Amino acid sequence: MLRKFNTLFLTVLFFGLLCAPLFGQTAAELEELLRVQAVSYGQAARFVLEAADVASLRDPEQAHAYAVDRSWLPRRTAAANPARLDRISLLLMQAFDLNGGMWYSLTRSSHHAYRELVYQDIIQGRTDPAMTISGEQLLFLINRLLSFQEGPISAPVESDEPGEWAYSAAEWRMTRARQLALAEEINARLETLALANVSARVTDEGVTISLSNVQFLANSAELTEAEKRKLGEIAQILKTVPERRISVAGHTAQTGPEQNRVRASREHAQAAANYLVYLGVRGMDEIEVHGYGSRQSIANNKTPEGIALNQRVEFTILDEQP
Repeated sequence: MLRKFNTLFLTVLFFGLLCAPLFGQTAAELEELLRVQAVSYGQAARFVLEAADVASLRDPEQAHAYAVDRSWLPRRTAAANPARLDRISLLLMQAFDLNGGMWYSLTRSSHHAYRELVYQDIIQGRTDPAMTISGEQLLFLINRLLSFQEGPISAPVESDEPGEWAYSAAEWRMTRARQLALAEEINARLETLALANVSARVTDEGVTISLSNVQFLANSAELTEAEKRKLGEIAQILKTVPERRISVAGHTAQTGPEQNRVRASREHAQAAANYLVYLGVRGMDEIEVHGYGSRQSIANNKTPEGIALNQRVEFTILDEQP
């Protein structure tokens, strides 16, 4: 079930993060577009019209005809032909009803539409108006426009090579959306399993599954049978994303000497990591183990509820490969 999260990240990106009326296409269709090396005018029109909330036309030829009839694309273009950047610029400017400078306002030409999008930092890096664009680049442009409508866009990243695009802002949003999709799906599964004291959230490192109020045998770093059962369910979730490394971090409440807290948290994390290896989730070389003591408390250490939340082991599906 969780393995499909990679096919959902663009849908979450456009629906969840940008909060605008966007794509009705399925995640599979969006992923297919990402693999297109030279998007056609029909494909571009289909996605742009829907992203701009202008029209939902599944047939690329109908979408192309719609854009041509409104002079958003030149009549000499064909739906199946590879799309040029300057002509797609005009389609974007018109579909999203963007204001431009004097020359664009007077001519409504592809050339001046392209210059407007460069000036407004929608098109980034060194590009050529006559270049064809990929499906990934089309989604990048749409994402920039939607971000532009929501507020200021981050500064462009310079590129020294013609035709090379800067993706930092879009890549961050895609990564964040992918993480949110995974965390949401994990929480849905945890809710189905009715596991107490277990939840998932997005953190700076990736997607973190937190097991709070974790219990060990007295004067030992060995997990209780109840905690092993929970960890077994967490293990099944972690197995669904085998391509990612895992960080296991132990945390304690703010009780006792700090040196003891750090040592205990490290031992707890190591015990949990060992159990994951035993269950076949990862090899030990694919797991990072950390003990933070009480340095990363998330609740008040003066209440029983806060102590229970702080006494936890967290399993992070790391976003970056080593």
